This record gives sequence, C-alpha cells and structure tokens, in this order.
Amino acid sequence: MTNATTQAPLGTTAKVVAPIKMKYCLYARKSTESEERQVLSIDSQIKEMIQLAEREGLEIAEIKRESHSAKDTGQRPIFNEIIEEIRSGKFNGILTWAPDRISRNAGDLGRIVDLMDQKHLVEIRTFGQRFTNNPNEKFMLMILGSQAKLENDNRGINVKRGLRTRVEMGLWPGVAPLGYLNQKLMDRKCQIAIDPLRAPTIKKIFEKVAYEQWSGRKVYNWLKFELNFHTRGNKPLTLSGIYKILDNPIYYGPFEYPRESGNWYQGKHTPIVTQELYEKAQAHLKRDQIVRETKEFSFTKLFTCGYCGSGISAEEKWKQLKGGGSNRYIYYSCSRARDRNCKNKYIREEDLITELLKILDQVNLNELGMRQKLEDEIARFNIFQRSVLGTKDKAQARNDMDIRNYAKYILKEGTVNEKRELLANLRSRIVYKDKMLTLLIEN
Repeated sequence: MTNATTQAPLGTTAKVVAPIKMKYCLYARKSTESEERQVLSIDSQIKEMIQLAEREGLEIAEIKRESHSAKDTGQRPIFNEIIEEIRSGKFNGILTWAPDRISRNAGDLGRIVDLMDQKHLVEIRTFGQRFTNNPNEKFMLMILGSQAKLENDNRGINVKRGLRTRVEMGLWPGVAPLGYLNQKLMDRKCQIAIDPLRAPTIKKIFEKVAYEQWSGRKVYNWLKFELNFHTRGNKPLTLSGIYKILDNPIYYGPFEYPRESGNWYQGKHTPIVTQELYEKAQAHLKRDQIVRETKEFSFTKLFTCGYCGSGISAEEKWKQLKGGGSNRYIYYSCSRARDRNCKNKYIREEDLITELLKILDQVNLNELGMRQKLEDEIARFNIFQRSVLGTKDKAQARNDMDIRNYAKYILKEGTVNEKRELLANLRSRIVYKDKMLTLLIEN
C-alpha cells in the first residue's frame, strides 16, 4: 500500500500518516468436490501466489494448507485458526488463489467481512483481484462468495437428481455391498458386479443359516477360524457385519434408497441368492431371536473365563425320563469369543451356585453395593415375624451373618433378576476355570 498524506489548512503543518505494515497469510485449499477437476492443486496455488508476492513486494508471514471442504460453516480447522490469528494481530492480509478458496458458505464469508469492518483484516489478494475495507470491494467479495455457494447448492441438487435417476434404473448408487464390486468403467458407472472371491462365501452364509440353522456366532467362528475370510479392506468380518448381510435384501435383488426411506427399487445386478433362500434365513433369524429373548439365565455375562478372558454363556438341555416327562438342566461354559478352542469345562447351574456360596463366604460385605437393600429386606422380614407370626419381641440383630445368609438365600431361591442384581453389585471380579470360581480383588 502507498503512503498517504492529509491536506492541511494554510498556516498549519501537514501530518504524515504512516503506512500500515502488511503481513499476509498465504492460504491454499484443495477442494474435496470431485466435480472441480480443473482447480489448481495446493502446490500449484502456492507457487503462483508466491510469484505474485515477489512481483508485488508482499510479505508472506506464513503459508497454510487445507483440504477440508468449504461448504459448511466453521468446519475447517486451518481456516478457523487463521481467523483467530487475524484477530490477535498476527496477520492483517490473506493471499489466496481465488475468493472461493476462502469460503463457499455465508457463515465463513460473514466472518471475513466482519474482520474487515473491525479493521483487523486490511486486504485480501487473489491472483487477479484485490479486496479491501471498501464498500464496493466488500460487496464484490460477497457476490463472488455467494456465487460459489450457489454453485455448491446447485451441485448438491444435481447430484441428488442423478442418484435418483440411477436408482430408478436399478443401479446401486454407493460402495458395493460385500460380495459385489463397483465397476470402474465410465460407461458402467454405478453398476455392481459379482465378486468372484467373496460372493460364493456370502451365498454359503445364507445356506448355513437357512438350511443348517446356524446362529450368527457360529457363522462368525466358521468365517474367522476355518475360512480365514476377510473383507475388501483385508479385515475379518464382524458379527454385526454378518447380521447386516443376512438382513440386506440386495443379495436377491431389491434395495432401499435412501435407507429407512421406504423407497424400494429392483436392482439390475446379478443376485447372489434366491428370494426363497433369503426368506428362509430371515425366518430362522427371527425364531432364534425370539428364543434368545424368552430364555433368561441367572449368571451369564457376570463372570470371565480363566483361560481366554471371554464371557460365560449358558445353554439349556432337556433329558427325557423313562417314566415320561423331562428334566431341565442349565450348563455354563466359556463363550469362546476370544478363543474358539478354549478348553474350559462345562458346569451345571446347581454346581455353579455351590461355588457362588463359597464366594459369598469370602466376600467382605462392604463390597456388596446392595448391602443397604439387604439390610432393609431383613428388617422387613423381622417386622413380619413379630406382627404376623407373633414371634416374641426378640428380633434377631441385623449383623453380618444375617446379611450373608440372606444373600445365600437369594442365590438359591431368588428370581433371575434378584440373583443378577446381587452379583452385579459385587465390586470384585469373578473368574470361572475348570468348574471352580475365583474372586479377584480389584483395587
């Protein structure tokens, strides 16, 4: 900027106004929108603007690079940093390739104009333009920024229209589901093809569930330990990923887009399974879910395996009696989530309760998070004895023996919820190994 002097009245001394020392931040941003293929790269922007600074004699205090999109307000960390540094006086000018590098949204554009109004930001220089705290220049900056926002908005509308057209044609609009591959040829854009490496395994997953009544956990172990199956990202397929596959109708043809919109389309891709196979797998999954929800076990997810650290699961068995009828038995064992070949032994629920009673003899009752509740239950029972049964007024003292015995009573005769609540309130961890329980005191 050039020096400026004020015209003093006759007979007075002219006052010289010192020029503002300019320090520029060179800001280069690469657009993340794929449509802007003609925009210069970050390195090219920096090279051109350094050459401009050398020609114009501009001082570049710092160079900052950013790859975040400028569509949304306040989402660019480097840009936000520049705003704060301008407020603090570190810079008072911005060098950038074009106005749309600074902002493509009204919020960030408003922050820039505010900095100009407050005289923190003196100048913005682009390759072909200059903007200062001048009404006309600020107006032009706002027009150019608004034009960039308009382009963004129109681009979003055009993209959504294009996606709608594609799905109406039966073409999958996103990343291909596991078992399919995205076509890379431009004339086959949005078409998905069978993945010859993974599609046969996807089909076998449906067959195992539909015809062999496999659970999701059994499929998971089969994929991980027997097939060593990996996704396109070279990662093992998770249990939730297996259920997503089994719930996705795209494998026999139709798909919903967007998700949970209720808009269904018939895909043109080659199905991996038949509709009949898909529906059989779904029917088994629903039955399996109902069974899991109706069965309640008292001690699952409360202990860990002493061998591999997995959780402890339960299984129900029925034994037919010679004279008719049947007996129900519940067995607990390692879930083998961490080690499929874990050698921990099964234990019947009755034997497990016996082990738990031994644990209660070892527990410091102060560890029982529900001690107060147990004391209240004992007091209520004592009142019942005196007032209803007519027991003499020599109520048992509420001591540790009462509490411990009542806790044992809950383990033997309580409901599922009472048993679980009692053990869940223990502050120490219980480990199961070879039909024995161990109490691990944790600091």
